[in-house]
Amino acid sequence: MPLKIMIMKFMNSRLSIVFAAIFCTTIATNAQEIIKDVEKPVAKTISPKKQKVDGIIATVGDYTILDSDIDKTYLELSSQGKSIKDITRCQMLGTLLEGKLYAHQAIQDSIVIRDEEVKEKQAEQIAYMVEQLGSMEKVLQYFKKDTEDEFRTELFEIIKTNKLTAEMQRKIIDAVEITPEETRNFFKSIPQNDLPLFGAEMEVAQIVVTPKISDEEKQRVIARLKELKAEVLAGSSFKTRAVIYSDDRGSAASGGFYKINRKTQFVKEFKDVAFSLNEGEISEPFETEYGFHIIMVEKIKGQEVELRHILMMPKVSEQSLKEAKEKINLIKKRIEDGEITFAEAARTMSDEKETRANGGILINPKTQDTKFELTKMDPSLYSEVSNLKSGAITPVILDDDPRTGKKYKIITVTNRIEEHTADYSKDYIKIKDLALQEKQIKEIAKWTDEKIKETYIKINGEYRDCTFMNKWIK
Repeated sequence: MPLKIMIMKFMNSRLSIVFAAIFCTTIATNAQEIIKDVEKPVAKTISPKKQKVDGIIATVGDYTILDSDIDKTYLELSSQGKSIKDITRCQMLGTLLEGKLYAHQAIQDSIVIRDEEVKEKQAEQIAYMVEQLGSMEKVLQYFKKDTEDEFRTELFEIIKTNKLTAEMQRKIIDAVEITPEETRNFFKSIPQNDLPLFGAEMEVAQIVVTPKISDEEKQRVIARLKELKAEVLAGSSFKTRAVIYSDDRGSAASGGFYKINRKTQFVKEFKDVAFSLNEGEISEPFETEYGFHIIMVEKIKGQEVELRHILMMPKVSEQSLKEAKEKINLIKKRIEDGEITFAEAARTMSDEKETRANGGILINPKTQDTKFELTKMDPSLYSEVSNLKSGAITPVILDDDPRTGKKYKIITVTNRIEEHTADYSKDYIKIKDLALQEKQIKEIAKWTDEKIKETYIKINGEYRDCTFMNKWIK
């Protein structure tokens, strides 16, 4: 199979990637497809008319798969806005088998999923189902369940299995690394005519001026966090206080809960504190770029820490906002008058430490590269720079980020890159990512083949006539 086809199919997400999303097994589902010959026979379709009884259609280790599980997966995909018209029941069963294999092995490897995580996802899915079908009664009717408790119990187990699947797959691929030599060999192995085409990109830089927070305001927030800590130590619920008081809206609804490891993308100060605490211990208030935090560690499991935190963001005064705006307007004028370059101004006057040393150049959070593909750029950033002429600077922008608070910024485009065929020196990071993905795919495929051989697997009835990508039928 030409590598160009392999790369583009991976980047554009094949059909099997789409319907595997519910089980978080994107790489695994494609392992056999991408590595093996593309001209595989199409899976046979089981006629719905012949499915009369909701019985066990497959067994993987300690897990069973019912015919109705396929229907539930169809509904889940529909809830994500995915098309299901071309997905056969055989293909869906193949995905379910993979999910159960990962979940089974996760249990063997002592991977634990917290019930609270499962319940949060369960609530989201039930709310969507009720919205789509009209009522809980119709949901029960659709899934042929007599009681809501019966339905919730079954859905809970499905979601827990999905999470076990994701954790098991993450465990497999986390250990996979790619060297520069492997990246170079990967690129050299692609025929010239099969090199992928990368879309138009741009590099942008920004200067940020953050309004100053008064010492009095900082001390007020620190004192309040200390009060909350004392309340928890006296017997109050940390989770409840996080729901009520935390300014981290992404985690407040779950009581400030996060599960992190050393590789998790959190600011250094946060991780340093988190990994310095023992189970049950609550930190003193500490500061990050987002504000002030306290952390309580709930569990330490190997290299992972389960914690809750409360974030409080100090309030900015109107006077501080005014002074910050005046400062960035002056910086902009000095650049436009030729007194200083944009990069020099960023290095000496920007308050954004992540970009300051690099002359204000932004890093693409998805690729960790400096280039932003226009078709994949964040809409808000695209609207600010898409029509910007070379060398021009945006008007002063007030960025009111709910995570970091208010700040002023100016942006310029430092480089425009037209659509082009992959170039090793210019596109190294993209090529490295593709090489890593291919290596992960092969590792997943190898793992899957090995576990299928050593795991009890049985497929019943007409589903034995399916043509699967993996050798499920022994």
